[in-house]
Amino acid sequence: MQEFKPIKEGKVREIYDTGDNLIMVATDRISAFDVILKNTVTDKGRVLTQMSRFWFDYTKDIIPNHMISTDVKDMPEFFRNDTFEGRSMLCKKLNMLPIECIVRGYITGSGWASYKESGVVCGIRLPEGLKECSKLPEPIYTPSTKAEIGDHDENISYEKSIDVLEKIYPGKGKEYATALRDNTIRLYKACAEYALTRGIIIADTKFEFGLDENGNVVLADEMLTPDSSRFWPAEGYEAGHSQPSFDKQFVRDWLKANPDSDYDLPQDVIDRTIAKYKEAYRMLTGKELA
Repeated sequence: MQEFKPIKEGKVREIYDTGDNLIMVATDRISAFDVILKNTVTDKGRVLTQMSRFWFDYTKDIIPNHMISTDVKDMPEFFRNDTFEGRSMLCKKLNMLPIECIVRGYITGSGWASYKESGVVCGIRLPEGLKECSKLPEPIYTPSTKAEIGDHDENISYEKSIDVLEKIYPGKGKEYATALRDNTIRLYKACAEYALTRGIIIADTKFEFGLDENGNVVLADEMLTPDSSRFWPAEGYEAGHSQPSFDKQFVRDWLKANPDSDYDLPQDVIDRTIAKYKEAYRMLTGKELA
């Protein structure tokens, strides 16, 4: 049996190269504030992979994506075991574009902090009188550059994203930057509308894209998971204060309240976090995690 070693390890994911394709494995690691925590969260990787699979299927008519299969039977023998079952995705190889495509439909987090100070979020002036967690009149696109592990991503304007892409792909910067922005907004609107029918508000999220061998923009990485998005319960939503959430906000809040924790979570925070992830999966897909 051929053995495989990851060619890349991210904060949460490990990537394996099978020659023709890649296999993306979501681990049970959890990160917050760009730091990998000391704990693992059982089943978290399976939730992330199955959630991404659901959304890739749901949006495949909007834009092609990199997913080939999440069935380990379609992968080399090395991956056909319990370690990889349910948390692995066989993907097409792409040239990844170095932009995190962030879209905000509601004002919260760093966006709210910036708005309170200047009325501006990532260079975009917003209407006066918004409250914390207000729904924006239209979703806004606030890209950032992707940082190495341990560094912080840098927020940039749409115009700057053109320059970043133009340097790598001369003559194509504007075309690619526009495709990223337009697809990000289109995906967010379609998925946020669906999620609302399932009782979940998607406050914000991020997408990543790559280019296939023909230079077409393809959706990649993970999609609309609790790691890459803010999910709020629609029931009881009210602007003017922070919202309960189905995502890592629970972990972030605990870490902020316990600055001397050395990024080591108590078991009850871990248990409540995975319960939230599974609840979001159940609400969005209508199924229990397989």
